[in-house]
Amino acid sequence: MAEHTELIRRLADDFTALEEAVLRQANGVCAAETAAALEDPALVGPVTVVLAHADVLARGAVRRAELAVQPAERLRRLRAQARTVRRARSRAEARYKKERARRLGRPRPVEPLELRVVRVAFPSSFHEFLRQELRGRGLPDGSPHAPESDLARWAWERARGGGEVPAAVRELLDRDDEAFVQALLLDAREEENPLLPHDAVVERWSRHSRTASAWGRYAIGQAERDVLACLPTARRTRLDALDDAYQDAAVLAARSREAHLRVADLHERMQACVASAPFAEVVAHCRTGALARFRDAQPEAWRRVRDLTAKHQADCSEQADGCRRCHGSLAQVMADELTGRDEGGEGEFSVASASAHDDRYALLADLPDTAVVAVADAALGEDSAVCGYGWASETGSTGHGDSMAASSGEAEVIGICAAALSLLEHHQEALVVLLCDSTEAVDAVDSALTAADPGAAHRTLLFPESRELMARLVRHRDRVQVRWLKGHVGHDLNEIADACARLALRRATGRIPASMARKEAARILRTFGSAQRQSSSAA
Repeated sequence: MAEHTELIRRLADDFTALEEAVLRQANGVCAAETAAALEDPALVGPVTVVLAHADVLARGAVRRAELAVQPAERLRRLRAQARTVRRARSRAEARYKKERARRLGRPRPVEPLELRVVRVAFPSSFHEFLRQELRGRGLPDGSPHAPESDLARWAWERARGGGEVPAAVRELLDRDDEAFVQALLLDAREEENPLLPHDAVVERWSRHSRTASAWGRYAIGQAERDVLACLPTARRTRLDALDDAYQDAAVLAARSREAHLRVADLHERMQACVASAPFAEVVAHCRTGALARFRDAQPEAWRRVRDLTAKHQADCSEQADGCRRCHGSLAQVMADELTGRDEGGEGEFSVASASAHDDRYALLADLPDTAVVAVADAALGEDSAVCGYGWASETGSTGHGDSMAASSGEAEVIGICAAALSLLEHHQEALVVLLCDSTEAVDAVDSALTAADPGAAHRTLLFPESRELMARLVRHRDRVQVRWLKGHVGHDLNEIADACARLALRRATGRIPASMARKEAARILRTFGSAQRQSSSAA
């Protein structure tokens, strides 16, 4: 690839040139020299960044054409191009993961098999003993395997020689979360912020990039609503505003992807630091000390680990390689042996098992006969923050509407609040119980009602619409309950609420004419009435 070095360097430094080259390659019209340069490992990450940008723009072009009522043939071409870009993005992401796995797959020194089995089979005990060993040596807590842990950060700072971060970087880090997100939005909409790639900032940048992207979708949703408020012949100016919103969202998507790449690179460097001398020797001593503490504290478990590993190594074909990949299966053997032991004993192996709550339904037997029970659901689009919600109650009433949500959890909360407030208005004295199939939404609403504080749900709620609804609902906390319901298992109310939510989203985004929406709503209500009659007959 030496002959392509200059081209690779130019593509790496020029975002627009790289995006154009990648799109030409996706469409099969790329020059051979450029195609060869794009295969260079140095461009694997940057290609995912430009395709994140191109993906949003391609979908934006489709949406503009839909709202501008463009000819069917033009829509067909734009949709085909959007699918091409999406496939190229998926391939690029897969290639990046493969390349990163190759980089991280370099052989590392193999730890004793007994230590690895104990670490996997008894994670809580081992990590506590490791923390004790680290503290005894005056080192910070943390798992050496987690690049973002305090231990890795300590090693990284020591290797860099410490030092104060620049004043401008410190000022950015000292901002609260809301102000930091505003800085990310300015970075996308006005001028690129040169401080974001700093090692001290990238983790926070990556962590908050999703929130910034959500505000980008909020702007798309607002612009989309403005367009739909006009007749097709009067939409030109508002379609231009929608274009601007998609442009900003595309930049936010690209910057979010860049932040992810920079964090991955930072963590690789941190991990390499922990794995190199002299830090690797300190960590190895701490692990050995933690294993000795485990041996003294749990002699019976240690005896079983030692016997199991000795028997395994006597016959293992990979013994010469230190049984590099064998500790997982041996830990599983330990878990199988300990399955029947009492809770709180030695068997603490963290194998995923079916929770007793995984198959639960909302329990309603404790409710008074006068309680009004309803199910709420929501639907959220891909690019826009516009969401639809719907609900259906056992009294026969239904409702649906649209709002703005940053996530499916926030959309579900909006559905719960809207349904509860409507039912509270029509049932002045009754307890209102809302069922929802989103555990995130149920937990958010329940925490706000329990704490009598709308702010308790703000981890899930980002936009003002949902926060205002939650503030209104909390005033009625003594008359509202929310419970989890397993979704999409044939529960009539849940199916009706889901249909109402999807209809509300289609109507809010202009994907179904008002006349057809009314007919669909009537059909849903007929289905609901039929289901209620069948339920009454069965009872």
